[in-house]
Amino acid sequence: MLSSKPKFYVKLAQLTFEYHLNLSSSMADVEACSSRDSLENGDGCSLVLELTEDYPLFHKKKKLLNDKGFGVKEQIHLQSLMCPDSISNSLETMLRIGRIIHLDEVELYFGEFDTQMGFYSPRNELETLNSILARVNTLLSRQMHKKMNVWQGLQAAIILKIQEFGNQIKEGARIDKNYTCEKEKCLVQWGESNGVKTKLEIAYVGGAGRGAVAMEDLRVGDIALEIPVSIILSEDLVHKSDMYNVLGKIEGMSSETMLLLWSMKEKHNCGSKFKNYFDSLPKEFHTGLSFGVDAIMALEGTLLLEEIMQAKEHLRTQYDELFPRLCNDYPDIFPPKFYTWEQFLWACELFYSNSMKIIFADGKLRTCLIPIAGFLNHSLNPHIVHYGRVDSATNSLKFPLSRPCNIGEQCCLSYGNFSTSHLITFYGFSPQGDNRYDVIPIDIDVGQADCFEDCPMSNWTTHMVRGTWLSKNHNIFYYGLPSPLLDYLRRVRNPMQYEKTFQQPDLEIELEVLEDLQSTFSSMMEILGDTDFGDGENTSWDVKLALEFKDLQRRIISSILTSCSAGRSLVESELSRVMSKD
Repeated sequence: MLSSKPKFYVKLAQLTFEYHLNLSSSMADVEACSSRDSLENGDGCSLVLELTEDYPLFHKKKKLLNDKGFGVKEQIHLQSLMCPDSISNSLETMLRIGRIIHLDEVELYFGEFDTQMGFYSPRNELETLNSILARVNTLLSRQMHKKMNVWQGLQAAIILKIQEFGNQIKEGARIDKNYTCEKEKCLVQWGESNGVKTKLEIAYVGGAGRGAVAMEDLRVGDIALEIPVSIILSEDLVHKSDMYNVLGKIEGMSSETMLLLWSMKEKHNCGSKFKNYFDSLPKEFHTGLSFGVDAIMALEGTLLLEEIMQAKEHLRTQYDELFPRLCNDYPDIFPPKFYTWEQFLWACELFYSNSMKIIFADGKLRTCLIPIAGFLNHSLNPHIVHYGRVDSATNSLKFPLSRPCNIGEQCCLSYGNFSTSHLITFYGFSPQGDNRYDVIPIDIDVGQADCFEDCPMSNWTTHMVRGTWLSKNHNIFYYGLPSPLLDYLRRVRNPMQYEKTFQQPDLEIELEVLEDLQSTFSSMMEILGDTDFGDGENTSWDVKLALEFKDLQRRIISSILTSCSAGRSLVESELSRVMSKD
């Protein structure tokens, strides 16, 4: 017997951010190898893959591994004399395990393995391939193993797999030869005179602005860019200045904010060691933090509006806590003309869009500005995935390639697994292609606290939806919508164990779930209003970005409504068939 239908509605979740003036960069560390990671015996060797309990989302990943027939620790055997097919099969087993280990929250929640393309997401596939390659490379570098030929064969197979995958996700870019990039070239020359090593040149990329282009064919593992610590702008510079005597005494003052305030003054220093760097920076950063009134009005009803308003409110509060007090008390250290609200906002945009979190040789994590590295643009299909740790042997920051980059091709990295709203707010651009992190977070209030301990994949504390065009399964009981959300809503209506059956009670629950979702998202679509294409070429940059995002959110909601409608038709048809039999 079904329980009475609870009060149910979906609303946009409250957006939360940690505003501490830094950029969370992709800093996946190369996994350490130990003697337990590999085993050798008479007829071959084995590589051990393990999901340890300190991995994020351990229990959900453990269940998914179990569902696929794997445990949390698996030993993949490699024979001494292996044919290419055997190596390929062993590698595929490693990938099936590794992909699950490296799933992030969004990928795990939607659980969409693209059987046609053969991966969960480009990010996940590159992460998995490179993590296995890093372990094999470490084993080979020790030169302690009798089965070197086995590891070399596996290494070659992984690199070939990465090359093939890179060809699948390769993006085209138009280089504008009319843009000379003189200031940028001066910065690179300055960097090279201070120890920078680069295989990239700065060019103007159509649709992306300044970017870094490969000067030669680059292979997996090649270092595209190497920056010595001596030219990295970090908190150590503040500690050496008279500014630190003041800022260091302010309770709650972060090292990131200190560096930001230092940079606001240093950019006006004609004798600065970093003059070439500051000269290369744009006079204006076109991020969401600089949106004008028209752009803000155009965002009515979107997630981006809330994100921008929260961010600006936080920054304004932070500014008012510091100024004009610092300028009044220490005018020589904080000249008022350098610390206006406009200049503070510019510096915030600089740090949000250009800073990186770096682990130095002493193990300390610092937020830094990295000259030249700021020209590397973000991509949903990056060439550089692993960066963010100083090499203690060279005392430099290296940017190695995780997939090949051909001569003349723009070389990109990943700023992080961010939604388009986040990228517009803090970076000022909308990425090319389908961003799998463009999710709409939702709260569900059913008037009762339900937690389904017996169903870990349904026991999510947060829920979300995204464009259903990313889903490959639009069959009955799936509809292109996320299974954790659907399962939760079904269980709300029937706290007893729910089964996806073609029995009348279960099909009636399906209709209720789809009808409620359709009603909720129809209301959201009404708030967004009709499509507005602006005034063509006369549309300002911020209004254009705002309208592009609003259209994206409209597309996402429209796809959900379409899936709900199609799903209802499937269920109603099946329900009619069942009832006609009765």
